[in-house]
Amino acid sequence: MRLAVNLGYFGMGMDADNLAVAQEADALGYAVAWVAEAYGSDVPTILGWLAGQTKDIGLGAAVMQIPARTAAMTAMTAATIDHVSGGRMHLGLGVSGPQVSEGWHGVRFADPLGRTREYVEVVRMALRRERVSYAGRHLTLPLPDGPGKALKLTLPTRADLPIYLAAVGPKNLELAGELADGLLAIFFAPEHAGTIIDSLTTGRRRAGRGTDEDPMTGFDLVATVPVAVTDDVEAGLAAIAPYAALYVGGMGSREQNFYNRLAVRMGFGEAAAQVQELYLAGRHRDAAAAVPREFIDSTSLVGPASRIRERLAAYAEAGVTTLAVSPFSPGREERLRTLHVMATALQSMK
Repeated sequence: MRLAVNLGYFGMGMDADNLAVAQEADALGYAVAWVAEAYGSDVPTILGWLAGQTKDIGLGAAVMQIPARTAAMTAMTAATIDHVSGGRMHLGLGVSGPQVSEGWHGVRFADPLGRTREYVEVVRMALRRERVSYAGRHLTLPLPDGPGKALKLTLPTRADLPIYLAAVGPKNLELAGELADGLLAIFFAPEHAGTIIDSLTTGRRRAGRGTDEDPMTGFDLVATVPVAVTDDVEAGLAAIAPYAALYVGGMGSREQNFYNRLAVRMGFGEAAAQVQELYLAGRHRDAAAAVPREFIDSTSLVGPASRIRERLAAYAEAGVTTLAVSPFSPGREERLRTLHVMATALQSMK
């Protein structure tokens, strides 16, 4: 297992701190610095900015939203960042959710599995520098009734530039195993990893990927994990609770919230319903207080270094190949210390 760092969104008042964290992670040998987008800062701009201020660390999109860009534009962008960074791009893709897709991008959230499949296929064609000619249900290139012609990417790039999918539900996980080089997982609990691995393995076998003995060979399972290094475990769990409440309670509607469904599958059905009800009613603090501490503790690393080190081994045993550290600390020095604690903890396991 290797370490990465998740910098989240930019424009939240911590941009200078995020740069310092990325640079420190680079110096410590972290594998990738992942960056997110929703409807604020965009991923490519930030990755381009980081490319010029880091040396070796991978540059990860977690994720570039599928409804936000054409597949060809995504391939161009990924290839450009890869080119200027010396081959450090890791392309994470996801369909986002219905509220962002339809409310922000004006793209219907219909058939997300089918759209993702076609999108990834076109991105791969472009990155292989093939002439892109594609006739699908959702994507048709070139358009059949106009002057367009099949084009190929003019920029030299890696044909095997790694593509990751953000997936939560069983069918999405199967698709990630089938089409992608890795999974970007959220709220990953080692105790519940079996079903995730099973779904990924189904997809890998369907595509003939990996080996007969181990279809997961060559697949990068990335778990983004909130980390709070503290002697006060309860305070650490409380610090992460608003983040958990946002996703379980507010990242979607009552009818369609993938993270809420994940909490239900993990056995927190009653609490997930309560968190959602409170969050959607605008009672965000109450929603955070209602998130079960067991849920947070099972999907985070919280406590002193010794407690974190013991828990870290469970992620490796569960099949995680990259643990993306999301530092939950109030200031820059504490966040930098988190990187060092995690690097020392991982080294002690070897």
